[in-house]
Amino acid sequence: MDLAYPLPAFHFSVAIAGSGQIPQQAYASDASFSEISGLEATLNTEDVREGGQNQFVHRLPTGTKYQNLVFKRGVVAQVSYLAAWATETIGSTFAKPITTQTLVVMLLGPDQSPRLAWNVRRAWPVRWDWGKLNAKGNEVLVEVIEFAHSGIFRIDPAFFAKG
Repeated sequence: MDLAYPLPAFHFSVAIAGSGQIPQQAYASDASFSEISGLEATLNTEDVREGGQNQFVHRLPTGTKYQNLVFKRGVVAQVSYLAAWATETIGSTFAKPITTQTLVVMLLGPDQSPRLAWNVRRAWPVRWDWGKLNAKGNEVLVEVIEFAHSGIFRIDPAFFAKG
């Protein structure tokens, strides 16, 4: 596997680790998205002025902040694990704990094998938008599912090369 070339950003897939609730053939269409955004982590800092030295400021780390992941895809009528999970979570009465899942976003090579991936820990849906219905248009209905999570971690490409 040649790891030295830049990877295209248009060939990717999503896996829901441990869901085990949908058949393999339905899984491919349930995890097909046209766009994913929010693969971002920022190390927050705090400025502390050094006593007696007005020209010097120490910049200290205070913690990592993660953006929500935003997934976009065309709406399909078939049964969807993601739709059931979003309905259960967003429509929750909080009588039982929210179900979190591990999401794995994979950038794929020409042979469909993962070249790079991100592990998204303890994700749960926080927003579900079905878009706008417009009788004058002819666009595809696009749904947006937004996920909060506890962290994004890049998976080393060497992990896939071992396989």
